[in-house]
Amino acid sequence: MSRIKWLAGLLLGAVSGLAAAVGQVADVAVFDRADNRILPLYRHDGRYFVVGNPGHEYQIRVRNRTSGDILAVVSVDGVNAVTGETADWEQGGYVLGARQGYDIKGWRKSLQRVAAFFFTRHDNSYAARTGRPGNIGVIGVAAFRRKTEPAASITRRQAPEPRRSSEADNPAGAAASSADDARAGETAEPAAASGGRHGVPQARAERKLGTGHGRSEDSHVTHTEFERASSTPDEVIVIHYDTYRNLVAQGVIKVRRVAVPTPFPGQFVPDPR
Repeated sequence: MSRIKWLAGLLLGAVSGLAAAVGQVADVAVFDRADNRILPLYRHDGRYFVVGNPGHEYQIRVRNRTSGDILAVVSVDGVNAVTGETADWEQGGYVLGARQGYDIKGWRKSLQRVAAFFFTRHDNSYAARTGRPGNIGVIGVAAFRRKTEPAASITRRQAPEPRRSSEADNPAGAAASSADDARAGETAEPAAASGGRHGVPQARAERKLGTGHGRSEDSHVTHTEFERASSTPDEVIVIHYDTYRNLVAQGVIKVRRVAVPTPFPGQFVPDPR
């Protein structure tokens, strides 16, 4: 596998306060910059949702939970947040060191600047304005582990063991041993990561929320090299977002109906029971 250059944050410190984050290889959370808080997650039909407030800037917090480097390929509304291409997990992303995290504040414009993410109406989203409205309302992070080089070892030369007639004269036994070794190798092979496509959300009470292409701000990164351990992600983290009204209409947020007392329910004073 050829080595490709990816982006690494210059200030990859540990990100604290990741309550309401989701993920095993990497923690992912959505942080509302206007309210200065991590948005709580709602789980519905096996999917995760957050409520976006129109006009509020937000950032995606990603923290590496492993003891090795990972690559995080970030998609917003079906668009790669680094390259601007229609998102595919074979594209570039952010490299995070062991137990480190990074706040992704916007669409990457250069190694020094981003255009801030902010919640906005559907037709003002970056995806819609670039002719790709089909996947608005979802944030995705595909996490890859770094390929490790096999450890070198030196063995001493040993004298050959005396030939044993029971083993030498029983080729079937040797074949069985080889078959056991092969099965052990198959068992040790890591399971392939699986990922499914999510269904289309139900009808909404209003137009879907999207992510805009906001103000320019500083965000410094540098190029680095990363070779993936596998061509498929070790994990894909998906968080959907929409307005509060739409999530209530979809049944994601359950609203309890509370009886409101009225001051004039009748005309005259009845006798008590």
